[in-house]
Amino acid sequence: MKPQIVTFLIKCPDQKGLLAKITNFFYERSFNIVSCQQYVNATENTYFMRIRLDAEGAEISRVVLENSFVELSEPLQIDWSVYYGDDRQNVAIMVSHTSHNLYDLLSRNKEGLLDCNVKLIISNHDKLRHIAEMFNVPYYYLPVTKDTKEAQEAQVMKLLDDNEIDLTIMARYMQILSSNFINKYPERIINIHHSFLPAFQGANPYKKAYERGVKLIGATAHYATEDLDEGPIIEQDVEPVTHESTPFTLKRIGADIEKLVLARAVKNHLNHQIIVSGNRAIVFPEAGE
Repeated sequence: MKPQIVTFLIKCPDQKGLLAKITNFFYERSFNIVSCQQYVNATENTYFMRIRLDAEGAEISRVVLENSFVELSEPLQIDWSVYYGDDRQNVAIMVSHTSHNLYDLLSRNKEGLLDCNVKLIISNHDKLRHIAEMFNVPYYYLPVTKDTKEAQEAQVMKLLDDNEIDLTIMARYMQILSSNFINKYPERIINIHHSFLPAFQGANPYKKAYERGVKLIGATAHYATEDLDEGPIIEQDVEPVTHESTPFTLKRIGADIEKLVLARAVKNHLNHQIIVSGNRAIVFPEAGE
C-alpha cells in the first residue's frame, strides 16, 4: 500500500534551533520524516523548509495535527501550509488557438505523470474541442470581446468555483485576465509565456526575438499576477538558435520548450514544491518522490 504522505511548506524568520524544533514536533507525534529540504535566504534572513512525512503509525487527526502545529508556529512566526497525499487536486486548463501545450498536459495526465484531475477546458475559441473529446474532458467555449469581457470572466469564475478547481493553467490563453479574476485565485494560476522573461514581455515575443537577433530562445512559466508577465517565476529553459532562424523556426523551437517548462511548473505546483516569497518562487527539487 502506498504510504500516506503529508507535506508541510514552511517560511519564517531565520533563527537558531528551527530544524530541531520542527523535526522534534513530528517525531513526538510518531511521523517518519521521508525528506527534509531547507533553504536560508541570508539577504532577507528568511528560512524555508519543505518536509514530507509518512503518516503511518501517527494516530492523530488532521484537525489535531494542524491545531498543534499552530501552537508551535506562532512564537516562531512561521507561515505554513500543509497538504495530504490522498487529496488529488482539480485542474482547469484555459487555451485559445494553439494546441501543443494542451495536448501535452492531457497526455502527461493520462499517463500518470501529472497527479491531478483535469476537470475542464475553457477556451475563447472552439477549434480545440476535438482534443478535449479525445481525452474525454468537458470543453467550454466562451467567446470574449472587449465589451463582453466582464461577463465572460464571471462565467469562467463560476465554472472554476462550481468544479472546485485548485489550479488553473493558462496554456497559451491569449487574453489578459482582469485584476479581479487574478486576485481571486492568488498563486493558483500558472501562465506559460513564450519567451525567457523578463525579455520580450507581452505579445509577439518570437517576432521581437527575431528582430533583436537573439542567440537563445526560451520560455517561462510563472504565477499570474496583476502585472502582466511579472509574476513569480517557477520554471524557465532555453535553446540556442542562430542568425539563420526565422520567426517560424523560432516559434517551432519555442513550442517544444514551452511544453517542457509548463509541464515542469505544473508538476512542481501539484507536488507542493513551491513557496512564494514576495515576487520570488522558491522551488525545491523533487526529493525522491
